[in-house]
Amino acid sequence: MTTKPIVYTLTTCPTCIKLKRAWRRQGVAYEERPVDADQGWLDEALRYGDAVPIVVWPDGRVEHGFEGEAG
Repeated sequence: MTTKPIVYTLTTCPTCIKLKRAWRRQGVAYEERPVDADQGWLDEALRYGDAVPIVVWPDGRVEHGFEGEAG
């Protein structure tokens, strides 16, 4: 089990870029899984939703989007 949130992203997604920049500034550690780089990660992400970013927290909670936006 991971202790960091997993973030499913798309390389060209402006909302994903905002999330990553904000979390880097805040020092939030996360595991990024770009869905356009790996079919397995895309398949995993689709279990949670069809719009990125998708954040899967270590406790199992799933959040879609960032600050009210989705990519």
